[in-house]
Amino acid sequence: MASGPHRLFFDLWSLVYDAPAVQRIAYRPVQDAVVRALRSDPPARVLDVGCGTGQLASRLSRSLPEALVTGCDLSRGMLRQALARGGAFAWVQGDAEQLPFADGCFDAVVSTEAFHWFPDPEQAMGAFHRVLASRGRLLIAFVNPPFDALSRASQAVSRWLGEPLLWPTPGALRRQVEAAGFEVTLQRRIFRLPAPLLFPPVLTEAVRRD
Repeated sequence: MASGPHRLFFDLWSLVYDAPAVQRIAYRPVQDAVVRALRSDPPARVLDVGCGTGQLASRLSRSLPEALVTGCDLSRGMLRQALARGGAFAWVQGDAEQLPFADGCFDAVVSTEAFHWFPDPEQAMGAFHRVLASRGRLLIAFVNPPFDALSRASQAVSRWLGEPLLWPTPGALRRQVEAAGFEVTLQRRIFRLPAPLLFPPVLTEAVRRD
């Protein structure tokens, strides 16, 4: 993930990240979709990129008891909260664009509500591809505006606020995923308040092409 000011932001955000209201409104619906998708065909080794305080990694470990789950995040503050959870997890500090793992060492890579923060999404996508085994699964979920105009407006506003976040449409993200060497198998909206129509999170599922 991003460094410098972004890392400080996430270190501070980690202090309220686990608040029940924040989790229930902002993160739970997306995590539910990822857990259901992986439970249908359980992988043996899962990497959660941008794992935050480990909420999703913890759920995956409970839902997929045979899987080895690893969480990776750039923020030390987030990882301190994750370490406090205990359990049989591996927590690694690392940049999503330069993942500190060997080639082909995971069967599934997940990233929820994090991809729009990566300064170089193409490089991050390449890193996901590299650490996945042949036919490994990629699951990315974050806000994808339904229209190009809304995507451009959202990016312009974020740049004006000093955070050049990327908000691709589902179609643009599909093309990006496929260009990185994946086959997209599913894209679906996830219902979440307060803006389920204009700013819906979308779960994109793909498999690594051989």
